[in-house]
Amino acid sequence: MDGLVKGDDGVLRCSWGGSTADYIPYHDNEWGRPVVDDVRLFEKICLEGFQSGLSWLTILRKRENFRAAFAGFDFNKVATFTEKDVERLVADAGIIRHRGKIESTINNAKRAQELVKEAGSLATWFWAFEPGAADRPEVVTLEAVRANPTTAISTRISKELKKRGWSFVGPTTVYAFMQAMGMVNDHIEGCKCRAEVERARAAFKRPKPKSA
Repeated sequence: MDGLVKGDDGVLRCSWGGSTADYIPYHDNEWGRPVVDDVRLFEKICLEGFQSGLSWLTILRKRENFRAAFAGFDFNKVATFTEKDVERLVADAGIIRHRGKIESTINNAKRAQELVKEAGSLATWFWAFEPGAADRPEVVTLEAVRANPTTAISTRISKELKKRGWSFVGPTTVYAFMQAMGMVNDHIEGCKCRAEVERARAAFKRPKPKSA
């Protein structure tokens, strides 16, 4: 099927996931698997924002540098960053030195704190938007994935976040975040990870709203 590649280990993967040695562990062990930890969710949405206009491989190769620069993406710590930190980060060659995206990450950390107060956790808020079967393609093909870089739900999440003051969270960025955090399973049909991710999603305990 289009969109698959067989690796030297004989395993069929999504073509992007088998394109370089750096991608294989990320594709096989992380991408699409459900995430409930707030710090990792904050990291994912921030890094997707940094990826805008660049390749994900660039971000992935710098991820440990990003973690070191942004206090492990603990948003309670990042929310305390000052202009001095911005200047430090702009000078950090180990990350993407984009002032707007750096300032956005600090801003979004403060907004994340507000969202936790509102919903109880970032996980609770984001997972409430999980698409139902009717919102998903019957078969996840390369054509289906390419045809939907955004969805009605990613657009809705983007609007809700922007309304709350978040930045660098456009619908395309949000959908990439949804794919990465496991809210959807966009491993191509035939990829060795597709069934594994489906099982992980079936076993995953969705966080409950505060009122539930």
